[in-house]
Parts: sequence; C-alpha cells; structure tokens
Amino acid sequence: MVTTRFAPSPTGRLHVGNIRTALHNWMLAQEEGGEFILRIDDTDAERSKEEYVDAIRADLKWLSLNWTREERQSTRLDAYESAFQSLRDAGRIYPAYETSQELELKRKVQLGRGLPPIYDRGALAMTDEQRAAKEAEGIQPHWRFKLDHDEAIEWVDGVRGNTKFDAKLLSDPVIRRADGSWLYMLPSTIDDVDMGVTQVLRGEDHVSNTAVQIQMFTAMGATPPKFAHEALLVGKEGKLSKRLGSLGCDAFREKDIEPTAIIALLARLGTSLPVEPIADRATLLETFDLGTFGRAPAKFDDADLERINTAIVHAMPYDAVKDRLPEGMDEAGWHAVQPNISTVGEVTEWWRLVTGPIESCEFSDEDKAYLAQAAETLTWGDDPWGALTSALKEATGRKGKPLFLPLRQALTGMNHGPDMGELLPLIGEAEAKVRLEKAAK
Repeated sequence: MVTTRFAPSPTGRLHVGNIRTALHNWMLAQEEGGEFILRIDDTDAERSKEEYVDAIRADLKWLSLNWTREERQSTRLDAYESAFQSLRDAGRIYPAYETSQELELKRKVQLGRGLPPIYDRGALAMTDEQRAAKEAEGIQPHWRFKLDHDEAIEWVDGVRGNTKFDAKLLSDPVIRRADGSWLYMLPSTIDDVDMGVTQVLRGEDHVSNTAVQIQMFTAMGATPPKFAHEALLVGKEGKLSKRLGSLGCDAFREKDIEPTAIIALLARLGTSLPVEPIADRATLLETFDLGTFGRAPAKFDDADLERINTAIVHAMPYDAVKDRLPEGMDEAGWHAVQPNISTVGEVTEWWRLVTGPIESCEFSDEDKAYLAQAAETLTWGDDPWGALTSALKEATGRKGKPLFLPLRQALTGMNHGPDMGELLPLIGEAEAKVRLEKAAK
C-alpha cells in the first residue's frame, strides 16, 4: 500500500509552498487508495508551539486534506535514542567538538583553496584522551552520521529521473546537538521506516538530504522509500519571493478564496497540465502523474488564483453556498447575482440591491418624466422587466442605453450589475414602484 506523509514543523503557520507539498502527498496516496500521514515534527521543543499544531490541523481540514493518522515526533524520543545507540555501536555515528566559529573558519580555508566546503572529519582523528580533555573543559560533543564514501548514492527520482551523488562531496551531517536535541535528518529517517512510508514527495531543496538519508536507511538495514523532488514555487516576477513564505490559509480566507480554487491551482502548478478551474477532485486525481511535473520553478501568481476562484464561484450550485448567503437570499437570488461576483463574500453587497437601501442618482427632467411613466406602466407577470421595457420602448421610442440605464439606476442605484430580468422579480412589484416614483421626483 502506498503510504505518504506530510511532516511540518509547528514553528509557524503553513504557507503556500507547504500547502502544495501537503496536497501532492495527499493526491499521491489518494490515487492509489493508500495512506496519508500527518507527522508533526516537533522535536524542537523551544520553537514548537501547540497553537501552530492546531493551526496546521485547521488549515488542512479547511482544504479537506484529511489524513489517515497523525504522528508526533515528541512522543517517539525513545525510538530515536535506540536507533542512535545502534548506529553509534556500528561506528556510523561519532562525536565532534568543533564550535560553529571553528567550522566556519575551516569552510573559509577550504573555499580559499578551491575545495568543496565540506566537513573534514577532524573529529575522527581525535584520541580518547583528546575527547576526554574536551569534555573535562565542559565542551559537550555534537554528533555526526558517518557517510560511507565507498557506497554509491543513486536513485530514480519521480521527477528528476536518475539521480546520483558522490558521498565524498557531502559533509557528514550533524544529527544531534550538544544539548541532546535532534536535528531533522535521523528522526525523519527513523519515522519513515517505522511508519512504513513508501513515497517521499518534497521540494527539490531536499535533494542532498535525500542522498544522505538513503545511506541512513541502508545503515539501519531498511529499504529506502521512493523519492520525488518537485520544483520550488517562485513569485510571478520569477524570483524566490519572501512573500510566498507568509502567504497561507489566513491570507486566502481574508480574500475569500475558495479552498477548491487553491486546490485546483496548486494541484497542477509546475506540471505540463493546464491549470483550470476544476472543482471536482476526482478529475484532478485522475490526471495526477509525477511524470507531468517539470524541473523549472513553478510560478505562483495571485491573478491566476483569483481567475480560477471567480470561475469556480460562477459554477457553484446554490446548495453549496446556501449556508453562507445573507438572510432571505434564496436560489433565485443566488442565480441573479452569481455572474457578477468573484467571491462568495461579495454577495452581501449585491443583495443590498434587493433589500435596500440603494444609492440615489441624479436624473435629468426628461429622465424623471420617463421614470414617472415607467412607474405607471409597471405591471407584474412572469417577466416584469421584459414587459416594462417593451411597453416603454413602444411608448417612448427609446432603445438601448437611454431605455435601460435610467431604469437600472432608479431601481438599483448603480450603472451596472445583475441581469435586471432576474433582479426585478426579487425586488418585488411594490418596492420597484416606490423606487421608480422616488427617482421621478
């Protein structure tokens, strides 16, 4: 069974890049009838906050990205400790004592010599006496995973294809800090093994992490999952945008963007498939294929999201929105204003044209006389707007804008808006007559 995971750190709110990763992992599991795990990577006790955990859950639920089960790294510390000891006993984890300043100096020297700035494994040359002396000075070690320089690192990436790394050109990663707290690499690998993760889909900024983690899987005697790395999001200007790092569900909700619009955009953003206002997730799942993912950065543009949102709103049935509409607005009212809105939230302002009060307009004496005639002519039937305008056209010879605009202005206080044929029956005969008579004075 396909098992994927979305593993956010609860140190902040989800942003659009996180949401896209979560969506694609959810889709990967859904298309195979598999399992989608929400894994809260909360080993950073100082920065992790429960309010962010709650916000992550709420955002995923709002997007209907429902997870099969939830795991938390903070409850799995014993598992990490056990694997750590086993790998240490096997010689794959070793202590290192350099300070951050010493490591930075080493990097500068290497760069100055034209060498790759990777860790030189100086800690491996230390004797037991030298280590004891460091610890006697109160210097506690951090811990590194020892890469096997003789083991080839290669995999068939779901997006990038055949991918290879030379282990000699990678630093032995720090996996544990001097205070005993964990960094990302080893706990994530242990979790993927224990939770049966079969597919890891994440951003291409994790490619070198994958190379390292493949050796961790091998060192633990586990088969690595399949990996795929999708291109990162960039802004419409073509550069990495800090704004994308703060653009999340709160911002979308503030703009009254539909979750289905976000899903429709992000599902295909960065693929060869057209981005379309598809509200049906089954359709999106049918066409989901890692083979369509491109290597070029995926451009996120607010205008595309707004365009998709407008199209989706225009196609939304009344039953899908009835609980969000103003009091008294029925299906006929929704259909009347629907073509004029780009978000459901705009309905309230348009519904005011029915419930009033409306803005007063200035009319010429000639138009006032015309509106007085309209008030007298108004009759009610199946099509009161059609009957009114036909009678006025016949009686006055007006046509086009001079025929329709004064009536719209008198009845709605606006120069444009919903189809008057649908709107006038909602306003009602008595109110319509009052508005025409008032405008004629």
